Amino acid sequence: METRHAILATAGHVDHGKSSLVIALTGTDPDRLPEEKARGITIELGFARLALAVGDVAYSVGAVDVPGHEDFVKNMVAGVGSIDAALLVVAANEGWMPQTEEHLQILLYLGVTRAVVAVTKADLVPNSADAIASVRQKLRGTPLAEAPIVPTSVATGAGLAELRAALADVVAGADLAADLGKPRLPLDRVFSLKGVGTVGTGTLAGGSLTTGQAVVVQPAGLPARVRTLHSHNRAIDVARPGSRVAVNLPSLHPRGADDARDDAVIGRGDVVTIADLGPATRTLDVTLWRTPRTTPNAPPQRPLKDLTQVHVHHASAAVSARVRLLEGVELPPGGRALAQLRLARPLFALAGDRLVVRDGSEQHTIAGAIVLDPDATRDDVRNAERLAFLATRAAAPDDTVGFVDSHLRRFRVARRGALLVRSRFASVVVDGAASESIARGNAAVLGDWLVDRSWWHEQLVRAGDVVDAYHGTSPEQVGIPVTDLLVAVGRGLSQDQKEMLHGSLVEALAARDFVRAGARVRRAGHRPRLPAHLRADGDRIREVLARRPFDPPSKKELLGSSSAALQALKFLVLNGEAVELGPEQVIGAEALARAAEVVRSHIAANGPAKVAELKTALGSNRRIAVPLLERLDRDGVTARQGDRRALRST
Repeated sequence: METRHAILATAGHVDHGKSSLVIALTGTDPDRLPEEKARGITIELGFARLALAVGDVAYSVGAVDVPGHEDFVKNMVAGVGSIDAALLVVAANEGWMPQTEEHLQILLYLGVTRAVVAVTKADLVPNSADAIASVRQKLRGTPLAEAPIVPTSVATGAGLAELRAALADVVAGADLAADLGKPRLPLDRVFSLKGVGTVGTGTLAGGSLTTGQAVVVQPAGLPARVRTLHSHNRAIDVARPGSRVAVNLPSLHPRGADDARDDAVIGRGDVVTIADLGPATRTLDVTLWRTPRTTPNAPPQRPLKDLTQVHVHHASAAVSARVRLLEGVELPPGGRALAQLRLARPLFALAGDRLVVRDGSEQHTIAGAIVLDPDATRDDVRNAERLAFLATRAAAPDDTVGFVDSHLRRFRVARRGALLVRSRFASVVVDGAASESIARGNAAVLGDWLVDRSWWHEQLVRAGDVVDAYHGTSPEQVGIPVTDLLVAVGRGLSQDQKEMLHGSLVEALAARDFVRAGARVRRAGHRPRLPAHLRADGDRIREVLARRPFDPPSKKELLGSSSAALQALKFLVLNGEAVELGPEQVIGAEALARAAEVVRSHIAANGPAKVAELKTALGSNRRIAVPLLERLDRDGVTARQGDRRALRST
């Protein structure tokens, strides 16, 4: 029989029978603290294992029992951050109560869409129909509106079988936690066992953990290695997402332990994860929303004002923060807006994560949030481009293609292997979204990089303008040096953008109307020419070298004292119109080619020849013939044999 893992959390008002239901369903008492036993209420999170089956699939369900008292809502939130379904509990004799409403709102803010409602203590009322109708009315207009409602009584056992069946159906229909390759274990308990060391427990999400695996504990970024893993008191080698997990991290210490080092302590709210997912941050850009629902006996909801002090709950962590509204100055009940959460200390969150926002006194739940950018900055927060980026993500927080496109529109480039790594999307899903973006013409692939296509076109146009400008100011040059081109185009770009340019720009230009010539780039149609102020000297040097091909004047005679003539000669040499035979000898390139043919013909007809013979054949003099023949030796035309020269064999 196939086994799947799921997490179920209770929710509901204090003393409505949540823990009693867990005991009845699992045989395990989730209340473990003496204070809980003495007071008769749940204070801390409790855990049990619920075995369910649907057809040939067995479900190992981790049941999380949460406190219902208003003083312990923060503990409740820590238990429902990564659940597949909820068991909402309402007592038939008391009905919908303040914490019932607040717990429901928390579930809605966390995106829970699968639940079963247990109407408990049904034996205490003549007829549970009224209680069921009241609950159905309270759920109207929510994603849980059609949730099954089961009347139960722990005292008589009535309805427990039906409740178990309803829970099995709801769990079987849920989208259970997938392995995204991004494991995160938010710790809700940390303790030390003699002979074992530090143990942390939590609900694993996003990926698997294995024994021996290197991990980091965020937000401090503490490196550690998993020694052992347990799930429901059973040793395992691999922990799967959607299961309750205990991880042994012997190199670390529980926060507050006597032997703990300040640089190696962990506790509730910390997250065991992998280094590839990056660091914790203190600034999150989010979409913030508030339900219009009201809580019984609570004061009317007030608008949430800009820079309000709040508490942000994420998985098992709770952090004080200020809300910076990016649209307007207040958010009324029922409203939705882009916002920035400025945290008092780092929080480890990924794009797509859901948050619960409570007021500064931790008395009321006031909003929910979805992380749009976990790496936000606090400068220029209302920049139009930034707001457009966030609005795109807020409109469809589950659309991977939209996240890819918005990332490229804002940041222009991304390494394919690192694209959206700090999100809840699996890498295979991101790859598919990137391919879709490419197919739509929004993105282009350049080596290891994915780039925004319109921005990339702008860079190519910009590069072309830089090359053309260089041709205009330095027409005598073959082209612009590659390094100068990259510096000019990269001015004002980010480090990633510059790195992408360095690897792709020249190659991309070469596929267009440009040519790479050694360490330079030019327009395909560009031919070096002398600038206006050097043309007269250039023409004179060309005329002299053409008129006296094998008896040119010395360089000193050719140039005189003119610096312009020297620049003109350098141009002619650089562009292959003239050839320097030595420090004082210059010859035209055409003359050198003709000389090579004369020498080849003479030696072919007469055999190896001395300098004097070849000088005569050329109609030259020794001043020119000797360096000219040495040049032909270097060029591989001839080879010396004593005092003669023969044709070099090929």
